[in-house]
Amino acid sequence: MSATSIPRPAAKRAASASSSRSAESIALDGAIDAGREALLALQNPAGDWCFEFEADCTIPAEYILMMHFMDEIDRALQSRLARYLRTQQVVEGHGGWPQYRGGALDLSCTVKTYYALKCAGDDPQAPHMRLARDAILAAGGAARSNVFTRILLAMFGQVPWAAAPYVPVEIVLFPRWFPFEIYKVATWARAVMVPLFVLCTLKARAKNPLNVNIAELFLQPPSKETEWFPAQGAIGRFFLALDRLGRFADPFVPKRLRQLAIRRAEQWFIARLNGEDGVNGIFPAMVNAYEALALLGYPPEHELRKTALKALQKLIHDLPDGSAYVQPCLSPTWDTGWAMMALLHAHPGNDSPDRTQSSRTREALQRAENWLLPRQILDHIGDWINAAPKPAPRPGGWAFQYWNDYYPDLDDTAVVAGVLHLLGREANGANRHAQAIARAAEWLIGLQSKNGGFGAYDADNTHHWINSIPFADHKAMLDPPTEDVTGRVLAFLGVLDRAQDKPAIARAVAYLKKTQQDDGCWWGRWGTNYIYGTWSALAGLMLVGEDRRAPYIVKAIDWLKSKQNPDGGWGETNDSYIDTDLRGRMNGPLGFLSTPNSTAWALLAMLAVGDTQSDALRRGIAWLLANQHEDGKYAGLWHDAGQNAPGFPRVFYMKYYGYDAYFPLWALTRYRQLEGRSTT
Repeated sequence: MSATSIPRPAAKRAASASSSRSAESIALDGAIDAGREALLALQNPAGDWCFEFEADCTIPAEYILMMHFMDEIDRALQSRLARYLRTQQVVEGHGGWPQYRGGALDLSCTVKTYYALKCAGDDPQAPHMRLARDAILAAGGAARSNVFTRILLAMFGQVPWAAAPYVPVEIVLFPRWFPFEIYKVATWARAVMVPLFVLCTLKARAKNPLNVNIAELFLQPPSKETEWFPAQGAIGRFFLALDRLGRFADPFVPKRLRQLAIRRAEQWFIARLNGEDGVNGIFPAMVNAYEALALLGYPPEHELRKTALKALQKLIHDLPDGSAYVQPCLSPTWDTGWAMMALLHAHPGNDSPDRTQSSRTREALQRAENWLLPRQILDHIGDWINAAPKPAPRPGGWAFQYWNDYYPDLDDTAVVAGVLHLLGREANGANRHAQAIARAAEWLIGLQSKNGGFGAYDADNTHHWINSIPFADHKAMLDPPTEDVTGRVLAFLGVLDRAQDKPAIARAVAYLKKTQQDDGCWWGRWGTNYIYGTWSALAGLMLVGEDRRAPYIVKAIDWLKSKQNPDGGWGETNDSYIDTDLRGRMNGPLGFLSTPNSTAWALLAMLAVGDTQSDALRRGIAWLLANQHEDGKYAGLWHDAGQNAPGFPRVFYMKYYGYDAYFPLWALTRYRQLEGRSTT
């Protein structure tokens, strides 16, 4: 598409507009109209939006392996999942499977995917299997897989339990003052670990009805392997010594104590099964809980077993080509909040021949409000209470998924409460959502960490030495404050504009000033990467009244402009989490590659500081106009296939399909609003 082309339906509407309007205004209005209509069409009848949510091949591979672990093989589903896995292999390149499209070989993902395909019946001598096997062996073999992969292989009898870290179930009995206990790790780690403790302590063994093995993926027999846990530094060596001591002492653990710990773990994860939405709504925790239920003797017909399986099945996403993948979780609250934000100013002008769209947009927003409000979590049952500063605030957050009462998160809460505040304003100055908004603000401020920042789920989850234990080779055990979540909370507090929030705001601003990188950008934890982090920080800082002319703000904008690609857009590779020289850049055939979400984030950052006239901004707007799809699946929207957010940086990445729908639309509507182009 050329820089001036717009979707055809929008162009037809725009053609009837006043001839006095510029071609740019017509193109902009047409693009917004098409994007609005496409987004409205994707709203679910209940009022929410929930887009596809794709990770890497680890998740569908683990689903196949789970079916073989349980001897509950749905062959039709297995065939669809295997087909998807084959399509994702990097045949022209390293030969395996990456963490994200365009990424390097990921050994653990490739081992699991190879094993899953072999379980599904793929011939080990087939070209794609030989290619993957060669890649695995060249990378050191399956013995060099990460901890979670080796635990899975131990349960399938492919490696000895010595390959897995010693994680006794008695950990659930450790008191709060103990250096390591379950509430000192992040919510996601806790939800995954507790049922996994049961599986590891009881040395669960997969049923593996077809007796599939992967001996060919090891450079030497696993029984002869001696270096499962290479020590790193003094702290690493200390924990390895504790690991060896624990293994030695394990046979002497009193039987009654072990039974008590197993019951405590069982009670803990059963309380958090969360119905058909699953433990913490995330696939790894849900799989572990499902397998632990079976190991603890719950029969297939038991309601807990059946419900846990339904939760897993709800994550399956079928594709038009007959393949299927498994989503890591569902994101309706997050998608709904941002979709609402994009639609706030996406209604057509008064001179539009299609005035009914204004009422249609208002009705869609009202349905979304009605869907969100009952999902505010007001009960004192969440894990966050255990680590909250005292006195603990009253609950008032929202969860990422449809239902997840134990695990509301600060990021979703800030977005949802912010958009509800904007939508709830009345002509007399009152707000019809005032009570819900006040509870959200109280909860958010109550979970501010000591350094002034905000984490995703907990306050002060900063026990960094925990990432050195043998279990934590992925370095993703913690939920410390981050720049992007802090920026989001600041944005909400800024639009709320309450005097009592000023001390919390000042501490958060100081945190962002301290965490700004030397070149002016901010790191992004929950979106890729520095472009996302910089937008998140700047949006919050501007809404709480920071001076846009302050040197540190100007430095951030200058950094963004310096990363603009020759085509006018922006893009950033997930490799920037590994190599900081790549921050703000996307490697491509010509040294750059622009994506809709990165371009939208950069534009929203510039618009936040009031930049509506710069050449960089106008070129970015032109890129969005040029790259909006005219027809097909993404008609009226934008699309890039790459993963655009980390679940865990360097470990696990995800593709939010909604980011290609609502962020570009929001950037265009915000531009039109600030330029005064909207006639409403």
